[in-house]
Amino acid sequence: MVNLSSNAIEELKAATRGQVLLPADPAYEEARHIWNAMIDRRPAVIVRCAGAADVRRAVGFARDNGVPLAVRGGGHNIAGTAICDEGLVVDLSLMKSVRIDPVAQRAYVEPGATLADFDHEAQAFALATPLGINSTTGVAGLTLGGGFGWLSRRYGMSIDNLISADIVTADGHLLHANNDSHEDLFWAIRGGGGNFGVVTMFEFELHPLGPQIYGGLVVLPLEQAKEALVKYREAVRTMPDDLTVWAVLRLAPPLPFLAPEVHGKPIIAFAICYSGPLENGPRMVEEVRSFGKPYGEHLGPMPYAAWQQAFDPLLTPGERNYWKSHNLLDLEDGLLDTLTDALGKLPSPQCEIFFGCIGAQTSRVPVDATAYPSRDTNYVMNVHGRWSDASDDEKCVGWARDFFKASAPFAQGSVYVNFMTQEESDRIGAAYGPNYARLVEVKNRYDPGNLFRQNQNIKPDAS
Repeated sequence: MVNLSSNAIEELKAATRGQVLLPADPAYEEARHIWNAMIDRRPAVIVRCAGAADVRRAVGFARDNGVPLAVRGGGHNIAGTAICDEGLVVDLSLMKSVRIDPVAQRAYVEPGATLADFDHEAQAFALATPLGINSTTGVAGLTLGGGFGWLSRRYGMSIDNLISADIVTADGHLLHANNDSHEDLFWAIRGGGGNFGVVTMFEFELHPLGPQIYGGLVVLPLEQAKEALVKYREAVRTMPDDLTVWAVLRLAPPLPFLAPEVHGKPIIAFAICYSGPLENGPRMVEEVRSFGKPYGEHLGPMPYAAWQQAFDPLLTPGERNYWKSHNLLDLEDGLLDTLTDALGKLPSPQCEIFFGCIGAQTSRVPVDATAYPSRDTNYVMNVHGRWSDASDDEKCVGWARDFFKASAPFAQGSVYVNFMTQEESDRIGAAYGPNYARLVEVKNRYDPGNLFRQNQNIKPDAS
């Protein structure tokens, strides 16, 4: 049990420009809840920071008082790393500024910003960078774990577009890290998660894009899934970098372009984002349309920012979520055979399995260029268990674990760190592979006491 003196708390409040929340405060309950409703933790104090000075003060308070420290950006992390029991949460949700320099094509982003915040500002100048697929996701956590989205085949991982970062380290210093200053720290935060400090500002490279892309959904009956996926994997091998197609297997949501009798039926949906010239869009998606005989399709020009929000209704906060994930080189026949069995046993209408297709530009970066090492991954598979009632925990978690185990023989053995659940510490080595030893060296230098350990933790070398 953490005991913090009232004097210490009052001093913290006096030194903080933002808000200091305690369990008795009216705003505390809302502040402690995050996207995944399976996470139910009660921190001793939540510091809603208004700027870097508040972050430094909060980090110093946790360090000097020996209390656990968690860092919250968007609060989306599946493992619930944003919240700790009986400790201090550095809550960055008030720090949401996004400043665009359209001439230099740079974005300066605070760590509380979401993808929606970023896209709103960048798309005003028809600019973008690769960042996720769900607009309520936090930019900070997504980026620190590597980050990928609809534009990654064309422009790489989120970290491949990170130019610099300001970061508060365990000793309370605010450092500016880039390829010329604190290079080892800059290398480590590009995929190493929150192990090395609290980023208070990200600088991203931007690319001309939009404001419209060509895309949408092609939805097929599940019985066509194997044949369609065989065609899909062949198409991916010659797919241009500006075309991204993901495959999602689940029960059909009530999409307006699907007949009512299709709603709730098992389907495979191909989600398409083509970021090249709009006039080429119909031709670029024609091959996907030929994967099978669809229940329905919805394709055409649309705002890029709208496509970034298209899946938000399926990923709203407050539901119970459990993920298992594999990195894949290819979609092998044996894997496709296991899919049918898993989809026949869906324990909840919200559960799904998706294949996020990356490759292309993400694979052209050397393995040792950033902490994120999985440059040979072509598909990130996520087994997404999602449900509402806690009484369904056992069957939904069991379903995800069963398919994860059945699909393991067809996987690479590596894993995307942002998709790891809280009990998967034994997979951290697999997440970082040949880069793990160097990450430990950087951890030894910047956080030898492991203050930043509420994460997929890279432990400092005890020796």
